[in-house]
Amino acid sequence: MATLDSKLVSVVGDRTTKVLRDLFGYVSVGDLLHHYPRRYLVRGELSDIAELNEGDEVTILAEVFSATSRRLHARKGNILEVIVTDGSAKLSLTFFNQAWREKDLKVGKQALFAGKVGVFNGKRQLAHPDYELIPDGNDVDAAVEGFAGKYLPMYPASAKLPSWKIAQCIELAIGALDEVPDYLPESVREKYGYPTLHQALAQLHNPADLDSAEKARQRLTFDEAFMLQLLLLSRRKELKNLDAVARPAKPGGLLDAFDAQLPFQLTAGQNTVAQEIAHDLAQPHPMHRLLQGEVGSGKTVVALRAMLTVIDNGGQAALLAPTEVLAAQHLRTMQKLLGPLAQGGMLGGSELATQVTLITGSQNAASRKDALALVASGAAGIVIGTHALLGESVAFKDLGLIVVDEQHRFGVEQRDALKSKATNPPHLLVMTATPIPRTVAMTVFGDLDVSTLRELPLGRQPITTHVIPVLEKPGFLERAWERITEEVSQGHQAYIVAPRIAAGTSEDSDMDFLMGESSTEIASVEELGPLLSGGALKAVKVAPLHGRQSAELKDSTMQAFTNKEIDVLVSTTVIEVGVDVPNATVMVIMDADRFGVSQLHQLRGRVGRGTSPGLCLLVTNAEPESPARMRLDAVAGTVDGFELSRIDLEQRREGDVLGASQSGSRSHLRLLRVLRDESMIEQARDDASTIIESGISGYPLLVAELAQIQADAASEYIDKA
Repeated sequence: MATLDSKLVSVVGDRTTKVLRDLFGYVSVGDLLHHYPRRYLVRGELSDIAELNEGDEVTILAEVFSATSRRLHARKGNILEVIVTDGSAKLSLTFFNQAWREKDLKVGKQALFAGKVGVFNGKRQLAHPDYELIPDGNDVDAAVEGFAGKYLPMYPASAKLPSWKIAQCIELAIGALDEVPDYLPESVREKYGYPTLHQALAQLHNPADLDSAEKARQRLTFDEAFMLQLLLLSRRKELKNLDAVARPAKPGGLLDAFDAQLPFQLTAGQNTVAQEIAHDLAQPHPMHRLLQGEVGSGKTVVALRAMLTVIDNGGQAALLAPTEVLAAQHLRTMQKLLGPLAQGGMLGGSELATQVTLITGSQNAASRKDALALVASGAAGIVIGTHALLGESVAFKDLGLIVVDEQHRFGVEQRDALKSKATNPPHLLVMTATPIPRTVAMTVFGDLDVSTLRELPLGRQPITTHVIPVLEKPGFLERAWERITEEVSQGHQAYIVAPRIAAGTSEDSDMDFLMGESSTEIASVEELGPLLSGGALKAVKVAPLHGRQSAELKDSTMQAFTNKEIDVLVSTTVIEVGVDVPNATVMVIMDADRFGVSQLHQLRGRVGRGTSPGLCLLVTNAEPESPARMRLDAVAGTVDGFELSRIDLEQRREGDVLGASQSGSRSHLRLLRVLRDESMIEQARDDASTIIESGISGYPLLVAELAQIQADAASEYIDKA
């Protein structure tokens, strides 16, 4: 009999074990049994090709009529087109960069094909369908029935190991499996009526009916949610046990002086979050807090107050920014907010003042030397920088607080490299302007306390957003350029955002054929700038900004725009985060359907930051009712970033939400979906919290399972995410 830890070779033999290891990294029976079916085919629910309609999710039994592979014209790769027939009609199947399937799908081969029907040039097709070959010589009915009775599990597979072969391996493993110890506490399992772990694995791979398959899926999905929450809550408890230097608020210090000179009042939300952070900083263990808030909700002021609290206690604060443009913007913003309080040791500076310095990769040697000296001596209480802050030459006198701006742009190693520059574990404040639904925050940032700023500061102007459908109403685009000119004539400024830096060919026509779409030329900064400055916007000053420019040019361009020497900035998404020019009132986003929902929301947050209302125009060639157009309509319909973030996440893969390391084959998160399984995640959080509080040591099987997950490389990512 086998256990989940048994070597695969003892069940499926040497050759198959090698293929499973090479393809998926599987070495044990447990690895194989966690290779879950994507779907089930139900025998008897087969469709005739002649009756297929666009958009149908179908399963057909057909024979390969022809198979031809051809190279793409404008890019590396190839397309395999397979024509199949069931006697009633023919159907095209397309595979991009999968020429190896030609060996699989030879003329005369019979197979079950499953996928969604698309139409291209009036011809029905399935793009990248799942399929199950019928072994040669088998009676078709017997073959279909023989896969798994009534319900045929369809597995993620490859040419070397098709789905039916994986099903055979799993059947052997389940047949050899001894009773599986169940690490889920019995009280939790009975609470939800879940099957045992052994029952769940058997029922998911070989269900008697779809109800038992679903119950098994729920049990195994809950396991993922529960173990993840247990991992994050355990880490949270460990963090509370670390020693840190308490940095309580000190009356009469730099923070009080800053508050006294602020020209505006903090919002109720800012005050609440500031109190939460102040409480954390006063503790003898490190703060680990996520601060999320809409674009323009005032996160920077809250973070600055936390920095000043640390400086009042003799420490330093580091702000890690993802780009040089944003780092330079933060420097200017903080120097402006602090005024004389940022001129420590200088003529005219306050006695309480500190200094703010910048460290970036493109600094000249003299500037860098000065900045490093200020950091090492402690004279610079606030140190702002990009990845250059992580360099060996950067040494702090007493690093007490790390603020990470736009957390998702930094890897785990970078965060840890900065932490290592502190003598004692530093306090940590992570900021993001991308609103995160509660369960996503609970799943990705479960070891952090979460603070949210929802309201905008007093005086912040509303932003109106409209879609400009060029195909239906081409005249609207001309009106957009007129609107920019009108705003400039009133003393305002504008952004024009393009998806590309330089002109390129349109999307390859072969790729369009594969995806059943067509595309047009995409706007670029280098083409659009001259075109507009010599035409529709010739009466105003236009300048380009993009990532391939030198740091000096980018900084001088942004400075000139801030100083109103430039009227219109034609830019890529380099202006997406942090750029703060209150005089900019209009943004036109070209080919807006090329951007994600959250990205569009971030971009439009660059306007309406002053005393005049903001206007954002989304230019698109997308067809009405198409998914791309519906996405843009959603952005135009609401300024609630939390609502938009849900829409955005619903359209993305789970790996994008949880991080690249969670989409690999060794991931512990295979079934869990953070939006679909919201209520389950919340239940799992409560149950895990109860176990941690009551003492996990009373559950030895659970302790062992948690230790296994903690040891796995994929969980290392979750552990520090």
